[in-house]
Amino acid sequence: MSAESRIADGAEVIAALKAAAGLRILILDGAMGTQIQGLGLEEEHFHHHDHTAGCERHLKGNNDLLTLTQPDAIREIYLGYCRAGADIIETNTFSSTSIAQADYGMQALVHALNREGARLAREAAAMAQAEDGRRRFVAGALGPTNRTASISPDVNNPGYRAVTFDDLRSAYGEQLRGLIEGGAEIILIETIFDTLNAKAAIFACEELFAETGNRLPVMISGTITDLSGRTLSGQTPTAFWHSVRHAKPFTIGLNCALGANAMRAHLAEIATVADTFTCAYPNAGLPNEFGQYDESPEAMAAQLRGFAEEGLLNVVGGCCGSTRSTSAPSPKRYATCRRASSPKSRR
Repeated sequence: MSAESRIADGAEVIAALKAAAGLRILILDGAMGTQIQGLGLEEEHFHHHDHTAGCERHLKGNNDLLTLTQPDAIREIYLGYCRAGADIIETNTFSSTSIAQADYGMQALVHALNREGARLAREAAAMAQAEDGRRRFVAGALGPTNRTASISPDVNNPGYRAVTFDDLRSAYGEQLRGLIEGGAEIILIETIFDTLNAKAAIFACEELFAETGNRLPVMISGTITDLSGRTLSGQTPTAFWHSVRHAKPFTIGLNCALGANAMRAHLAEIATVADTFTCAYPNAGLPNEFGQYDESPEAMAAQLRGFAEEGLLNVVGGCCGSTRSTSAPSPKRYATCRRASSPKSRR
């Protein structure tokens, strides 16, 4: 399949997504990092002679790099989520910007990381569709980077910024080109703790859509960082929505940070003010003192079922701590949500 034939037709994707969301709540996949941790990979698995030759840095932990060094394993994770019931699968590109990859000296691989991340996901989606005839959509994931444009990292110099808006816009633009070339059908701007970072990502999207004449659907997902009910940069859910609504996103919502119970009130606030579909993919509870997630699939399913029955969402999935074993081989968590929520779609 050539790069040209992989590029998604944005108008067709938007129409198909809206049609599907009008019938039922769509299922987003679960955590990529949790699945990768379960593979028990060591340092050598993160190296490959074609991509990291001569690199003397420790690369373990750079999970995005596995798209190039362990592509079969990443494709299998995508396919597992498809088989478990996901309608939308996210690419393994959360940290695939030059800003984030600079920590590992892997900036030169950014385009390849994103192109191949999307390509592998499209392959998995096609394999799953061949098995059961149901279409899956591939969402190109744009993470927040490890820098914040609104807050100084230096308590002694509150005016200092470690990154500029243009730095972010350029980095996201590079990432987007790879994702689109690889076949991403949706752009997912996720885990937003700083709305200014998200605005840079939105700006990069708009630049590329205008350049190519092909507008892909955009999903935007913020992160409430603690029980204050605000993002790290200080916005309430309502303020966050009004800051990004100009992007006309396909969905607006929340992910990560809080478990479902703690997220519910904040999602309800967004659902009240937003004039588009809503999405939630919480963590499997809060991490314990060992960084593990103790919430069971059954407990998470019960909470998300409540979201659905209250009409709070149109797309639902899982973030940190949620695993494929939660839903496969019979999609226990996803199927429970689907049965409970299908008649309750907000729009």
